[in-house]
Amino acid sequence: MSIIVNHCKQQLDAGKLALGFGVLQSRKVDIAKIAKTCGYDWLFVDLEHSAMDLDTASQICVAALDVGITPLVRVSGHEHFHAARILDNGAMGVVVPHVDTVEEARAAVDHVKFPPLGHRSMTGGLSQVSFISHGVAEQPKLINAQTMVVIMLETPTAIDNAEAIAAVDGVDVLLIGTNDLCAEMGIPGEFGHEKVEAAYDAALAAAKKHGKHAGLGGIYDEGLVTKFVAKGVRFILGGADLGFVMAAASARSAFLRSLEAS
Repeated sequence: MSIIVNHCKQQLDAGKLALGFGVLQSRKVDIAKIAKTCGYDWLFVDLEHSAMDLDTASQICVAALDVGITPLVRVSGHEHFHAARILDNGAMGVVVPHVDTVEEARAAVDHVKFPPLGHRSMTGGLSQVSFISHGVAEQPKLINAQTMVVIMLETPTAIDNAEAIAAVDGVDVLLIGTNDLCAEMGIPGEFGHEKVEAAYDAALAAAKKHGKHAGLGGIYDEGLVTKFVAKGVRFILGGADLGFVMAAASARSAFLRSLEAS
């Protein structure tokens, strides 16, 4: 079948970890194959914080489809076109930042899913079905089944509303944006704080109750990641291109500089 299967969704539905690779600095399509080769399951193409344009994001998404890594795009806002344009051009889901209420979560689903689940505008010529038409009755069902809605919880209000948000039909993942959440709580950078653990516990409980998945973003301390995975987190943003390059390049230069003393 020409429909491309959402590998990230498959991992989650099987109870496995789904590991994300952030794309902020990269501008070439080969980042998709690089991330796949490095063992990641989905791309986190960031249109909220990067200077990347839609055309470049689209090309990266289409390349990702053919190498078996799921292209998810963090959109820059809550308007319908933020989601619709990138979904029409290669993305297999969107990550919606700064969702505080159930109404905002419902609006996100409306923008991402075709009728009857949402109100996304009908279109053809989609790369997610290899540009092959499956008919106006069948194609929306096929696309809906493979397209993910990832809701970011980044404030105490969002955490308080986690259960109601998780109950929204069409939401797949509750992803905690831990950096913003800590800042909003007045504990910036304190990822091990008891308030952070309580927030994850709330999101995990909400996700479990409603058959959704809980996600982790912004935490790279291995001990903390291990703790939250043990609690049930499966959707994990593992890092981003800039951080990976900086870490590897810094380690290499440190080794080479050490040779000066020998």
